[in-house]
Amino acid sequence: MGTTYSCVGFWKDGRVEIIPNEQGNRVTPSWVAFMEDGERLVGEAAKNQTVTTPQNTLFGVKRLLGRHWGDEKLQRDRKELPYAIVNNEGKPNIELSIQGQQKLFSPEEISAMVLVTLKETSEAFLGVPVQRAVIACPASFNDAQREAIKAAAAKARLRLERIINESTAAAIAY
Repeated sequence: MGTTYSCVGFWKDGRVEIIPNEQGNRVTPSWVAFMEDGERLVGEAAKNQTVTTPQNTLFGVKRLLGRHWGDEKLQRDRKELPYAIVNNEGKPNIELSIQGQQKLFSPEEISAMVLVTLKETSEAFLGVPVQRAVIACPASFNDAQREAIKAAAAKARLRLERIINESTAAAIAY
């Protein structure tokens, strides 16, 4: 689960095989968009319509995971992202206008939407239900950020077997 792009793979014959998405790409944008009519888009479709609803197109959400409102880095990121990030009981939430109503989403909820899409991609490719996952995160992630990844996986109905560092995942993949 990456900040900009995510990929999904499975272990076969002693190595990781990366699963292509519907467009045949080995990586999927970690983007989620909500259209005016309430339709939710994830991945390529979300990224491709950025011009249509930029204020409701979410990317870089991984930067918000496990952060507290007073976090200096969160406040810097907040200024750079085009969507509204608001304080909800000391934690960052994303505020969107969908069908004329204001809605709040936690970073974990948005991340879970990306994970569900990756899970569905895996299931379509493998032809079997996917229930377990290993997710990579930056080595610099603290306990709160790792707990947020666990929460996102749970919301996506994935049993998280392990969180590994991205550098370890890269070494395994190659």
